Amino acid sequence: MPSHSSPFQRPTLEPPDVPADPHTQALQQAVIQRLKQVREPVLNTDIVSLGMVRNLRVVGEYVYLRLYVGAHQSGLEAQIQDVLSDLTWCKKTYIQRCTIPGVRTTLAVSSGKGGVGKSTTAVNLAVALSLQGAKVGLLDADVYGPNVPQMLGLGQSTVQIVETTEGQRFVPLEAHGIRVMSVGLLAEPNHPLAWRGPVLHKIVTQFIHEVAWGELDYLLIDLPPGTGDAQITIIQESPICGVLLVTTPQQVAIADVRRSIHMFRRVGVPVLGIIENMSYLLCGQCGNPMPIFGQGGGQQLATELQAPLLGQVPIDPHICTGGDTGMPLTLADPTSPVGQVFRHIAGAIASTFQRVPTH
Repeated sequence: MPSHSSPFQRPTLEPPDVPADPHTQALQQAVIQRLKQVREPVLNTDIVSLGMVRNLRVVGEYVYLRLYVGAHQSGLEAQIQDVLSDLTWCKKTYIQRCTIPGVRTTLAVSSGKGGVGKSTTAVNLAVALSLQGAKVGLLDADVYGPNVPQMLGLGQSTVQIVETTEGQRFVPLEAHGIRVMSVGLLAEPNHPLAWRGPVLHKIVTQFIHEVAWGELDYLLIDLPPGTGDAQITIIQESPICGVLLVTTPQQVAIADVRRSIHMFRRVGVPVLGIIENMSYLLCGQCGNPMPIFGQGGGQQLATELQAPLLGQVPIDPHICTGGDTGMPLTLADPTSPVGQVFRHIAGAIASTFQRVPTH
């Protein structure tokens, strides 16, 4: 795209890049303590702990920060100005409000390693939220294996670009009532996505800032597995308010998820819950669950993180069929064991964020 303008609101003054001396560091800590008085009302946690405040800097008598919020959280900016107004040394606070226009809640779906069914989980969860009446978008940011278009029956559809008041924007495709954008839609069929460094950063940033999503209750971002450059870029550039971690029961998967947890904690993104995929196989004869990949891994993680185990998804051959044919199992058979688990997870998410429909 020739235009790379961002919808983010820019401050009227950019801070110079200067190292912080002990006095400046003390002032920054004073600012942080006041910012912790501002709480996000849905999650009932302060905005610093939620990672909503980033790039905080004190330069002379001025405070600069970025505020990452959803479309319904713009009122937090005024609260920040209010709690910082009594700092006698501060002449002005410059806030760069970073948001995805029209999107209320942005959630990441992540895994520590590939092959655990992260994209399948993201697709079926998007469907489950949509079945509840929510407006849902799904951003397939897995630059190493962008399979979401196939899973939703989009194949190699053409992505359109439109002119808006904020510059050129990608138009998301729609499948089963879900708005979809994927890096795979821009790649040649059966060719590897051999992107490196600055090119990868540029593409990922475009897909966060330059998609005309419209009004959404939820935007799910299917992250690449692991903790590389692409994952860090996405987390730092988007107003993600929480992450759902996908794992399988065995210990090797749990170990990889722990590495991802450290990455999220470093930027203050909370882990909202654990989804254990491939938890068990229902016996075709007796109907009893058979934990063929072990058991207890998801609960172990949930206990360590003090985060809920949102659901245990059984193994079902129809999941693979749904992914291959573009008809997710949760949509094809909402009453199936898999469909029931994802609908339960969607209900927990809706309850957490007290969704108010935008339509």
